[in-house]
Amino acid sequence: MAKILVTGAGGQLGRQILHLSNNSNGASSVTTLGVTSAELDITDARSVADAVEPGMVVINCAAYTAVDAAESDEATASKVNADGPENLAIACARVGARLVHVSTDYVFDGTATSPYLPQSPTAPRSAYGRTKLAGEEAVLRVLPSATVVRTAWVYTGTGSDFVSTMLRLERERDTVSVVNDQIGSPTYSRDLASGLLELAASPSSGRPILHLTNTGTASWYELARAVFAGAGADPERVLACSSAEFVRPAPRPSYSVLSADAWTAAGLTPLRPWRAALSDALGEVRAGAR
Repeated sequence: MAKILVTGAGGQLGRQILHLSNNSNGASSVTTLGVTSAELDITDARSVADAVEPGMVVINCAAYTAVDAAESDEATASKVNADGPENLAIACARVGARLVHVSTDYVFDGTATSPYLPQSPTAPRSAYGRTKLAGEEAVLRVLPSATVVRTAWVYTGTGSDFVSTMLRLERERDTVSVVNDQIGSPTYSRDLASGLLELAASPSSGRPILHLTNTGTASWYELARAVFAGAGADPERVLACSSAEFVRPAPRPSYSVLSADAWTAAGLTPLRPWRAALSDALGEVRAGAR
């Protein structure tokens, strides 16, 4: 492997992959090239074909992630989340490149009571989930050697993600209500990026689908309390509510925990517990604010 191409490099995960690659202190001989969605539109098959080179590893972070907006614009979401990954798979197959495609817990219905395995039955309940599942299927149909990596609850602590939103609301409000009946594994984008780079640098595991999140589970309410505590605020200011009290256009999975057993069985490094990752993420946010 001599070159990694990161699509969707303007998003939180793509930026973290580039950050880690650019700060490897010369320890790696791999060249990492990041392209934003404006620089490479993955729905443009010709542009994708021109960008993918023989022997390259493509990490696809480009996606339509506006979960609620997708309910009323599934066609656009499908173009980015299904047609785009298929274009990448076709281009990789044509020149002998490798593809790592990032997907989501939303491909499941969220009714499980134990962690989802890669082979667990899929049953998306939202337009976003349907389009992401279509992308997975297209990638593996065109390029069986590709690897789909599902993740969940990804945050950086900046921008508009959940952790960043909680930090902002802590400053703006006396209290904030957060749902306590949706369970998942909060995942720091930098840890996820590290895992994806390890996968890209490793021989193919032969496993078409892998799951990767930080370990441990929490509700959104528990995560919000941890954010408040990490920011030096009183976590009692976070109040619990139910999903029924906070209705959104797209249904959210009640249970989004993904099993990383296949990841570790492939000889890859599991991610650390989510609380430790959150502590580091909040430290990065504080450092950036100084």
